[in-house]
Amino acid sequence: MKTKTKKLINSFKYAFAGIVTSFKTEQNMKIHILVMILVIIAGIVLKVSSLDWIILVIMFSLVISAELFNTVIETVVDMITMEKNEKAKIAKDIAAGAVLVLAIGSIIVGLIIFIPKILDFIK
Repeated sequence: MKTKTKKLINSFKYAFAGIVTSFKTEQNMKIHILVMILVIIAGIVLKVSSLDWIILVIMFSLVISAELFNTVIETVVDMITMEKNEKAKIAKDIAAGAVLVLAIGSIIVGLIIFIPKILDFIK
């Protein structure tokens, strides 16, 4: 039992270490976290609904997870080859593109949620 519990605890420890490493080393992760904090503050100030919070948390999770996967792909590609390689470039560019698609989608969702709240707030 202790071994299973220790493995479980270690799996969480390693996962959090990965998130921290990504935050420390990836500029885009810092941007995503900063935007998330600003959106959380705006959500509190503008009193978004429970449903809006659920949607926002899902969007935060998707974008941050995508950035983590992008970092993994870039790291693995760099481990395989440090030389210029067109297929490596394609893999890295597509992974970055996936994050961009999610980020743009998140911005659109955020605008749908926040524009009416902002308009009500300034009235």
